[in-house]
Amino acid sequence: MTNKNLDEGRQARLMLAISRGVVYTILIFLTVLCLFSFYMLIINASRTNADLQGGFKFLPQGNFLTNLKNAWNDASINIPRGMLNSFFVASCTALLTTYFSALTAYGLHAYDFRLKKAAFTFIMAVMVIPKQVSAAGFVQLCYKFHLTNSYLPLILPSIAAPIVFFYMKQYMESTLPMEIIDAARVDGSNEFYTFNRIILPMLKPALAVQMIFSFVESWNNYFLPALLLDKAELKTVPIMIAQLRSADYSKFDLGKVYMFILLAILPVMVVYIFLSKSIIKGVTAGSVKG
Repeated sequence: MTNKNLDEGRQARLMLAISRGVVYTILIFLTVLCLFSFYMLIINASRTNADLQGGFKFLPQGNFLTNLKNAWNDASINIPRGMLNSFFVASCTALLTTYFSALTAYGLHAYDFRLKKAAFTFIMAVMVIPKQVSAAGFVQLCYKFHLTNSYLPLILPSIAAPIVFFYMKQYMESTLPMEIIDAARVDGSNEFYTFNRIILPMLKPALAVQMIFSFVESWNNYFLPALLLDKAELKTVPIMIAQLRSADYSKFDLGKVYMFILLAILPVMVVYIFLSKSIIKGVTAGSVKG
């Protein structure tokens, strides 16, 4: 090997090292940027109301347990009940959304029928309609059928989720060969058995992705619950946070508010930790077809 080839090899390795360094620097910066707001939430949850009025501080203070006690025992809200309510609604929503969206995607993926393209186009058209457009009519309908102060209007509509359907259909087209479905049919398996026992286990990464997204969306949902839930024992976490923030100045405690927000995001973090491996698989699966 000549000196010229050696120099070119060194330059190539140097450029590769520089490019890697730039990429890692950008990734570290973005990671710090994403985690900074969460870090500041923890810091602010450890400060008193008077301390928070004084401005920014980078180090934690010694009021964390006091804020936790004040928030947990607040007489105007019931944090344990609110978190249980939100967890129930978000869990049911996530399960229904992922299951029925996957079932609908399976129907369009595994069957050929005359209106297949029309059905897909209709579902995609529904996807572009904002929820706020139909909210007024939906709320009036709930009042007419006496469905206020009930979780049914918050859970049942999640069965129709065009965005989740679209993701599941694209995932199936990338990773689910028709040969598996045809083999199950030849063996005498009915369609629901095939879907529940054969197809769903193959869709675990995609289901995990959409389950966490649906859970977070439902957990953070404030718009419809605020319009439909009046009873204190039925209120969800976002309503309670808004209620705590709207307290009069004499009862307002910003440290308590930050503590409640911190408590509110912990269940989401737990769900993400348990599903993180499947989420990574679901995001990367289908990028390269076999």
